[in-house]
Amino acid sequence: MTEPEEFMTQTASSTEFAPSTYAPVEPGGDLWTLNLGPQHPACHGTLRHVLELDGERVIGCTVHIGYLHSGFEKLGEHLNYNQYVVVTDRMNYVSPIANNVAWHHACEKLFGIEITPRCKVIRTIIAELARIQDHLLCVGAAALDLGGFTAFLYGFNEREYINDIFEELCGARFTTSYTRVGGLMADISDRWPTMVRDFCKKLPAALDDVEKLLTKNRIFIERARGVGYISKDDAIDWGLTGPLARSAGVRRDLRKDEPYLCYADNWDGKNSSGVQFKVAISEMGDCYARYLVRLEEMRQSLAIVDQLIDNIPEGPINVLADDKKTLPDKREIYFSIEGLIHHFEQVMTNRGHEPPVGESYGANEAANGELGFYLVSDGENSAYRARCRPPSFINYQCFPQLVIGHQISDVIAVLGSMNIIAAELDR
Repeated sequence: MTEPEEFMTQTASSTEFAPSTYAPVEPGGDLWTLNLGPQHPACHGTLRHVLELDGERVIGCTVHIGYLHSGFEKLGEHLNYNQYVVVTDRMNYVSPIANNVAWHHACEKLFGIEITPRCKVIRTIIAELARIQDHLLCVGAAALDLGGFTAFLYGFNEREYINDIFEELCGARFTTSYTRVGGLMADISDRWPTMVRDFCKKLPAALDDVEKLLTKNRIFIERARGVGYISKDDAIDWGLTGPLARSAGVRRDLRKDEPYLCYADNWDGKNSSGVQFKVAISEMGDCYARYLVRLEEMRQSLAIVDQLIDNIPEGPINVLADDKKTLPDKREIYFSIEGLIHHFEQVMTNRGHEPPVGESYGANEAANGELGFYLVSDGENSAYRARCRPPSFINYQCFPQLVIGHQISDVIAVLGSMNIIAAELDR
């Protein structure tokens, strides 16, 4: 665990205000049952909540998941380790490229592959851009749910610039499918670093505008402070991760505690301490704290990108190909018959990658928390068993507890602050 001085408390202590003053209402009189979702604008996806109400007060909540019926995990047993990346795009569809990075991080642990310094830097940059992309939508949509339409526009406008950056990177704005076992689909273009630098210069002004609109806004504060409170102990007991846990005082971030990519030491052979950043922590544990933590995380992600964008090492983006592990470099394919044959055998004949027999678990700190993949290999070119630990699936468990005793309008505020992505709930 990183020492406390490495973390930064951006918000007030929980002792500065009383958390929720709502108390569960004793059932009595006429009770109502309300279906909130799965088709409701404030649900941000196919989420269904069956609320038991005493007037406007929630005294019970049952959540229902599984409306997408995608079978994401089972598909991992039928597609090889490169083909499955297109499925990860559909999990957290708010920041899909972060799913690509997490999937192949787990695959490379299984294969025992160490990616190149250039690949590490590029992956770290896109992972942080994806975090910003995700938080912009979460903060904007949470404000929109509470009537703050302008903040949503500010956030969505900046998301479009990130989509432009990803389009320049891989040709797709949404379903990126950018990573590969041991590397990347393609190298960055000459103009890509300039696009990232320009975005880094633009975003702080937009974040300042959002902060001016919301942080001291009386309506926003009254709708968010003390609503959906969860304590540090409860957050740990529920297994929460990401901003939801850190806003309750849980000092855990995989980038610090189990570092990978450029967060680890010696990522380029020269840097001895990894990228420098602070983890935003609050102790309030309510909707307002989750907003503030995400806002600060975006600023810290910008700091990480600033450290890396002018220090991208030269060299290959893919591990040098051997017999069965990784795809050959494109230049090798185009200019040597051996490379062309190797590529044909890997792709056209679906020979794929044949890892050692064994199992591995690899996890990244995604925008919503720990995104991990557990893989079991029997030596074939697709996983014998592929399991996913999506942060939304774990974080969603506590939702009924957070809304008990609140009013219907508060349910919307709590849901928006949790940023639950429906596709991550699919089993």
